[in-house]
Amino acid sequence: MDYRFPLIEKLPPYVFAVINHLKMEARHRGEDIIDLGMGNPDLATPDPIVDKLVGAARNPRNHRYSASRGIPNLRVEISRWYARRYNVEIDPETEAIATIGAKEGFSHLVLALVGPGDKVIVPDPSYPIHSFAATIASCELIKLPIIPKLEGGAEAAPEALMDMLRRLDYPRSQQPKLLVLSFPHNPTTVCVEKEFFEEAVAIARARGYLIIHDLAYADLTFDGYKAPSILQVKGAKDVAVEMFSMSKSYSMAGWRVGFCAGNRQAVAALTRIKSYLDYGMFQPIQIASIIALRDCDHLVPEIVEVYRKRRDALIKGLNSAGWNVPSPKGTMFVWAKIPDQFSKLGSLEFAKLLIKNAGVAVSPGVGFGERGDGYVRFALVENEQRIAQAVRGIKSFLHDEPDWLEAAGDE
Repeated sequence: MDYRFPLIEKLPPYVFAVINHLKMEARHRGEDIIDLGMGNPDLATPDPIVDKLVGAARNPRNHRYSASRGIPNLRVEISRWYARRYNVEIDPETEAIATIGAKEGFSHLVLALVGPGDKVIVPDPSYPIHSFAATIASCELIKLPIIPKLEGGAEAAPEALMDMLRRLDYPRSQQPKLLVLSFPHNPTTVCVEKEFFEEAVAIARARGYLIIHDLAYADLTFDGYKAPSILQVKGAKDVAVEMFSMSKSYSMAGWRVGFCAGNRQAVAALTRIKSYLDYGMFQPIQIASIIALRDCDHLVPEIVEVYRKRRDALIKGLNSAGWNVPSPKGTMFVWAKIPDQFSKLGSLEFAKLLIKNAGVAVSPGVGFGERGDGYVRFALVENEQRIAQAVRGIKSFLHDEPDWLEAAGDE
């Protein structure tokens, strides 16, 4: 029988699967492929967090169903985290909810807040779930280009994005329902200051938007830059919620822990839909997350320093190879414009060439949206020695580029 699944048909094949397939084929042939594609943190979770998990897991009382919105002490610790980091007051009962990672929380929040035909504003390119959550909810996507202008670089991107947001003009009855933001931004690494959020909040208030801000890379910032929270803006909780993931700051990617805080109505909507969908995280994970938020802030700079050194090694190596790439102020990524001689190939074909001829896997920019097609994204998920090896492969590839370009043309 030929079954049809209308929702699934709306979701295109995952572009990154093509690169993963080529990577695995090469490894099966015995080739050493350095994987700088998926943003999968490789650093160990700090010992105090692991130790707490082990102890809590041995207690049979923690083996039962938990609370889908997070145990009370975890939500209290979330509120303390906001107070300590951003001087923002969060009510743990009504303005905070724990999620099974930020991705789960974000996608279910969108599903709870909008429906078929509603408009959702999303930057392009963007982390895939930021746009596809709206697609899954049968919404109309409004895409705002976030690619930095060449003459201004990443520094010019926030103002360009805000200018486009200002100029969006819809009748009151047709206004978008949601505005999705995420800074520091994946994949482009664009960063903003608090003033950007102040204007975004003012626009949302005037037009009736709700803002969802994904602050996944809150701590992964460099060179003196500190990422603001949108909730620092006066009145932001009237129109905004914020997602946070513990995957990066505390190297807890596989633990799947995140949270959502801010607007009470949005938090209540997420709480309600999750009550139908899950019983929350395994309770020992929640207990260990309390330790992370309460006792491990002093370990975060050590994690950030590892990423900074990797960033510097990659940027220095690429530039020495003749591939001039700007140094990002935030995230665990490097967003690189494809060298001019390869621009006609597009990001997917260029990424294929890097696997085949440099032994390096990267994420093609088109996987993040059509406006990302002239770029590739490097994830800083290998140590400095492996990054140096990757750079040597890329340098050799670029040095021999006429041969590779001719071969690519023959194919």
